[in-house]
Amino acid sequence: MTRFALSQRFANGVQCVSDTIMIEARALTPSLWRIRIGEDATLPADESWAVPAERRHAGTTVTIGESPQGLILRTAASHLHIATATGAITIEDTEGRLILADAQDAPVLPGRTGFVLAKRLSPDTRLFGLGDKPGRLDLRQRSFAQWTTDSYAFEAGQDPLYKDIPFFIGYERGRSFGVLLDNSWRKFFDFGVSDPELIRFGALGGPIDYYVMTGPTPAEVVSAYGWLTGLPPLPPKWALGYHHSRYSYQTRKDVRKLARRAREKRVPSDVIWLDLHVLNERRAFTIDETAFPKFRALVEELHAEKFRIVMIADLHIAHVPDGTYQPYATGLARDAFVHTEQGALYIDEVWPGPCVFPDFTMTTARVWWGDQVIGSVTETGVDGIWNDMNEPAVFNTLGTFRPEVRHRIATEGFAPRVAPHAEIHNIYGMLNAKATREGLLRMAPDRRPFVMMRASYAGGQRYGVTWTGDNVATWEHLRLSTAMLLNLGLSGFAFAGVNLGGFVGNSNPDLLTRWLQVGMFNPIADNHSDLGTAAQEPWVDGKAHLHIRRAAIETRYRLLPYLYTLAEDASRTGLPFMRPLFLEFPEAAGGFALDRQAPTQFMVGAALMVAPPPYGEMPGAFDVLLPPGGWYDFWTGARIGTDRIARITGNSGTTKELDADPRQQCHVIRREPEAGRIAVFARAGAILPSHDVIQSTAETPSGPLRLAIYADTHCSGTLYDDDGETHAFRDGQFLRLLFSAHFAEDDSFTVTISRQEGQYAPWWSEIEVTIHGLETFGTLAVKPGGKIKAGFDADARSLRFTLPATPEGVTISGTGRRQKSAPPED
Repeated sequence: MTRFALSQRFANGVQCVSDTIMIEARALTPSLWRIRIGEDATLPADESWAVPAERRHAGTTVTIGESPQGLILRTAASHLHIATATGAITIEDTEGRLILADAQDAPVLPGRTGFVLAKRLSPDTRLFGLGDKPGRLDLRQRSFAQWTTDSYAFEAGQDPLYKDIPFFIGYERGRSFGVLLDNSWRKFFDFGVSDPELIRFGALGGPIDYYVMTGPTPAEVVSAYGWLTGLPPLPPKWALGYHHSRYSYQTRKDVRKLARRAREKRVPSDVIWLDLHVLNERRAFTIDETAFPKFRALVEELHAEKFRIVMIADLHIAHVPDGTYQPYATGLARDAFVHTEQGALYIDEVWPGPCVFPDFTMTTARVWWGDQVIGSVTETGVDGIWNDMNEPAVFNTLGTFRPEVRHRIATEGFAPRVAPHAEIHNIYGMLNAKATREGLLRMAPDRRPFVMMRASYAGGQRYGVTWTGDNVATWEHLRLSTAMLLNLGLSGFAFAGVNLGGFVGNSNPDLLTRWLQVGMFNPIADNHSDLGTAAQEPWVDGKAHLHIRRAAIETRYRLLPYLYTLAEDASRTGLPFMRPLFLEFPEAAGGFALDRQAPTQFMVGAALMVAPPPYGEMPGAFDVLLPPGGWYDFWTGARIGTDRIARITGNSGTTKELDADPRQQCHVIRREPEAGRIAVFARAGAILPSHDVIQSTAETPSGPLRLAIYADTHCSGTLYDDDGETHAFRDGQFLRLLFSAHFAEDDSFTVTISRQEGQYAPWWSEIEVTIHGLETFGTLAVKPGGKIKAGFDADARSLRFTLPATPEGVTISGTGRRQKSAPPED
């Protein structure tokens, strides 16, 4: 290979060429690089299904220099080196510390078909992402195929699954990076399997186009990925409620009985899902009028009872050429379906029998699909659409489209051409969700759409929410669910859920109870089970289990002010609702070992940590890992004492030396499992908003807005609210409050509630404040307004007071000694 020479300079990067390869490196932001490589000394088309054009074409100032080895491109946050002798690429921070580097003397390696990229892998780097892979959170020493696949009753370690999200995060204490390989063909990722010192990844075809985010923190990497591929839109508030679903509620009577029992049993609920049995002959966009007579009236009745309805809309369209099935007739007339290489209409078997399939790569086909959605929703009055089977799943020996299928790309941002299904397969499900969302927005531009998708690609979070597919009713799958949701959150899908209780098989009462307890802290809380399995509604196993399950669901509804605030934050920052420990504590002793040592623990935002028993099928005491900083028991408000410092085991199997800085030390406490609840902890310094239990998000809470302050030197929190339904928040119809508290060494403290931001009127007229962790209490005063009355519980070490709500904000000052430690745990 000849040397690489600089061929073109840009304000944000360069092009270099040899006799056979062209490299283009551009900085989109100071900490985000785009690298494109053409193996024939020309670059592939600048097109992407994942990254919008305005992001691909963003730029920041780059200083271009030279070194004895080659070119250096410098931004304010990172440097990129291109070796002129080989074309190898190295990215460092501004102090010269390695972020990511090619592991060979070439920027790309040929595969038997397609291409291979190889990067160095240090011994302490852990790897995450790629969506919802079923196994441990850390992906190191595992390899993966990226090919969207219907995976009924999947097992731990099974691959591929339903999604192709070719984005991963590398993390070790002190540095983090992210890589997106924007290529829709079948891909592989090898994280130290074939060679423990290499990350190898590539595709069977398509462009070499990848992005590197340089962090340095994992949260900055996640936010950069969200900025690049698109932030998840704020869902309607009802999406955060509790969802009833199964395959299937088969008749109108079944659904009415479900709704009645939910309200009679006082189980807070917002959503009922309708699966295939609502459809006539399982055909999309129809209603079985025998099983569901007067369907529109049924939906209106459920709306009056404060339920929302989500209905399935599988993408296969029954092949009914006699003109009696309108979606087929109109789709055929508008040439909306995929064809074979020979030009024939592609027909294959799915639920309704022989079916045809929309060609979502064409704008006209997506508009046609959106028209079907509009007609269906207008006719039925349902509130959301569920796109299942969109891998695409087909009932043939391949399980998906046959290789002879061709797609006619004709959409904005792409040159018109015919593409093989091998290129389109992995994006097909995402484009299905895009078409659904676009249709719902055309129908009701001011209403937030709700779209659930099973298969997706990078950037799919722009179009809807997702779930992990057809899991199994076992304790193992309950454990798997946490890691799968955490990696989905790191991969852009802040809003995701699992089939609570398990989809395949019968969930036993204890498993279902525990799964519902854990699931109430998942972003989407949807209880869904398979045809022929035992019912899984919260009341099915008697009064004792109902009492525990209802209490868990009630906790979610009490926490809705906090959860909805997290949802809004995710829509602005891309930071997930549900987070691994290392995302919140990247500098803690042991780094990712926090999550390895406590694989079923997770954070809900920055304020709450959930620690369920890791092995529910093996009862007995278990360890809870407490990351640095103080912690409180969420249920009692008591400060947690610690007496054992965590001994963190590193990658080599040896125990790492603990930090001298106690602020970075982790501790361990021992807990016995409780049937009635799982361990939940509030972080010292958090201010957590909540309200009294409601039965639906459509119900206005009674009582005050409640703020729980978990005393530390400095405390903070946020509350966001709006109408929960429309886009009026974009025009200022929202509410944001900032809370802060400071506890001084002289035993004085202040609590501040900020002036309201936004024009949305709050539902509350009073605010009740509880300060946890006060050993003594003296006086309390408020500005403006003078003195206020308060109650102090010396045994609980808590102070509670109520004050009128005011949009101008208020400061409360008082005296009282903060509890700085707690007795050691037994």
